[in-house]
Amino acid sequence: MNSLLEPGMFVKHPDHPEWGIGQVQSNIGGRITVNFQHQGKVVIDGSQVELQIEFLP
Repeated sequence: MNSLLEPGMFVKHPDHPEWGIGQVQSNIGGRITVNFQHQGKVVIDGSQVELQIEFLP
């Protein structure tokens, strides 16, 4: 599912719900950069973590 992530999409990290909702900044070669509400910018290895897509109203 991570391969579908594009800049501007919103996600949550399954292991860190306290980070809040994050916005995808980039997805290059399985490395996903996300800017989370309460954690800031984080680079995630998409082969290790399956981010959850959030659909905001």
